[in-house]
Amino acid sequence: MVDLQTAIDMIDYVDSITQRRPALGAELQVALNPIPAHTWYAVPSGALTFLNERGSDYLGLPKDHPIRLGIDTGAAWDSHIPLLHPDDHEETRRVWSDCLRTGCAGEVSFRVRNAEGGYRWFLSRVEPVRAADGTLLYWIGVNLDIDERKQSEFYLAEGQRLAHTGSWAFTPAGFEYWSSELFQIHGLDPRGKMPTKEEYLALVHPEDRQFVEHQIQEMLVDHQGFDFTKRILRPDGAVRHVRCVGVPATSGGMFRGFVGTVIDVTEHEELTKALRKSEMELRQTLDFALQLICVMGPRFEPLYANRTSLEYLGVSLDEWLRRGADIHPDDIPRLRALAEQSLSTGLSFELEKRMRASDGSYRWFLARYNPVHDDEGQIIRWYIACTDIDDRKRAEERLQQENVALREEIDKASMFEEIVGTSPALQTVLSRISKVAPTDSTVLITGETGTGKELVARAIHRRSNRASCAFVSVNCAAIPRDLIASELFGHEKGAFTGALQRRVGRFELAEGGTIFLDEMGELLPDTQVALLRVLQEREFERVGGGQSIRVNVRVVAATNRDLKAAVANGAFREDLYYRLNVFPLEMPPLRARRADIPLLVEYFVDRYARKAGKSIRSVDKKTLQLLQSYPWPGNIRELQNVIERSVIVCETEIFTVDESWLSQPPLDTRSGDQLFLSEKVAATEREIIEEALRKSQGQIFGPSGAAARLGIARSTLESKIRSLNINKNRFKPPSGT
Repeated sequence: MVDLQTAIDMIDYVDSITQRRPALGAELQVALNPIPAHTWYAVPSGALTFLNERGSDYLGLPKDHPIRLGIDTGAAWDSHIPLLHPDDHEETRRVWSDCLRTGCAGEVSFRVRNAEGGYRWFLSRVEPVRAADGTLLYWIGVNLDIDERKQSEFYLAEGQRLAHTGSWAFTPAGFEYWSSELFQIHGLDPRGKMPTKEEYLALVHPEDRQFVEHQIQEMLVDHQGFDFTKRILRPDGAVRHVRCVGVPATSGGMFRGFVGTVIDVTEHEELTKALRKSEMELRQTLDFALQLICVMGPRFEPLYANRTSLEYLGVSLDEWLRRGADIHPDDIPRLRALAEQSLSTGLSFELEKRMRASDGSYRWFLARYNPVHDDEGQIIRWYIACTDIDDRKRAEERLQQENVALREEIDKASMFEEIVGTSPALQTVLSRISKVAPTDSTVLITGETGTGKELVARAIHRRSNRASCAFVSVNCAAIPRDLIASELFGHEKGAFTGALQRRVGRFELAEGGTIFLDEMGELLPDTQVALLRVLQEREFERVGGGQSIRVNVRVVAATNRDLKAAVANGAFREDLYYRLNVFPLEMPPLRARRADIPLLVEYFVDRYARKAGKSIRSVDKKTLQLLQSYPWPGNIRELQNVIERSVIVCETEIFTVDESWLSQPPLDTRSGDQLFLSEKVAATEREIIEEALRKSQGQIFGPSGAAARLGIARSTLESKIRSLNINKNRFKPPSGT
């Protein structure tokens, strides 16, 4: 690419040749042909006489064309105008006419059609060549290919037009350059001349004129960049807002002036004004709100607080902007954690927090934090609304205190204390309860109906680290099978017919505490799958919902069914069974712990007598024998009901029971102490274990120990020895033998 200065140097070089030798001839043509541009010369009238090879090839002229050979055909100077783009004819004629009329150099840009019919932009520069006496000999010209530059200028102009942005160059003498879009912004004809400094100031709105004049003076003195917005007044009377940005231009370390841009920001300014007006109206509305409302930046920087907030806090808006609100120190960690989480997710959140009032006291508020996003999803504002819930929180605290007191009262008469008895079978269960309770292990309680499985579950909860949290009991057999999933895991509004609102499930209610699932064997397969997920992953989904909810709940399950048999026949999932059966506990039936019946009778009589306001001092001996000989198919629950009914009808200080109230006949005691099946099994186990201990001389473990002889684990044997109350030491040989 040949620049303009190079083109001028070429012309000067050719001019020097012709000054030495007026006759052109082949020497000048030879000098013009190697030049990497379209070079030419014309006679004084302007008729084109010679075009070098590069230019002729571009036009597609034949090898013998007169212009290639430098032959003057006598054609008029403008006969080649049709080679130019039609839009460039007028300007080209004007410039070359001026050159021919004045005899001075000229310059013009135009598009020239090539041999293929396409057009490219050229910058044409022409210089007159004169004799020593000043006579015009001919014209020498150079056409430089500026098509790429023109394309760049076009894209720049289009970009400025689309962005309503003009560009300029300014020196202490005035403007040196105004882009086409800058003329458009000011409502001027782009074909006109750039305004002088005085004419430019006349375009500025009268109210901003003094400010702009001062800015110009200041930038010329300080040589510093600037950025300000002003109003301009177009010739048609329209007022536009424009933003002016300029930076100093230097060359060789010397200050030359400024270059910069002008952006039409009228719509932005009008929108800003509208937003400010809306914001003013919004603030006036918020000031009448009863809630404490504030606006914060994307990182929770204070921006605005309504009048209700300022009155509660007892500060001015400026004071609040400096330090915000005073939040109770105990609530700050929760707020920070939720805020950081919401900054990463972009979601709203709420929490209960305490804020200090103007008198120094704290009140509870429910604060709702709502983010506002821009078009790219970035948070630009936080709107926080705080509702006073102090009265509700105080009521909850009082209720909690009352609940604690009530719980303490209940503790004295229930839970572990209701598990009454000293029999070996019960003591074994209590020992296992004390060991598993402090852990978080899942417990599976088995046993017949009425043996007190829920009491065991409560005892485990009471002695665990979760005792301060909820204990939630669910009887799976008492809930319709198609509703058990909703009961356990909750449901979303519209999840099924009748689901009119969202409901929280029992697992969520038990968060941090213990859930007791009684009659586990009644669960449907799909509910078993959901429960397995909770045990494995500690999460679930509400019925009709798609969001996973994590829980921290200990599971204690119970059943009176044979779950192993249910697994075998496919009614219960094997993997769920093993997840539940981490720590098994079997509650013995009342008939296997007959020694506890007198204690239970005494306990229930005392309990219901006090409740009924009666004084019962003793239990009839015959009644006690009757109760001890009865098989109690309903176990402790049946015993409890019989005693409560008997206390109600008892009219003396001696407790008696009507034998007709018992659902089965008592044991036949004519042949002595008749044992039930379970007691017979226990007696047989005792005999077998004692025989093994006798043969092993009281040794439990080892190849010749009792455990090996019986083919059971040492721990199992130890457990049975304790439950059967066997003294293993009496089988050991005397010391010294």
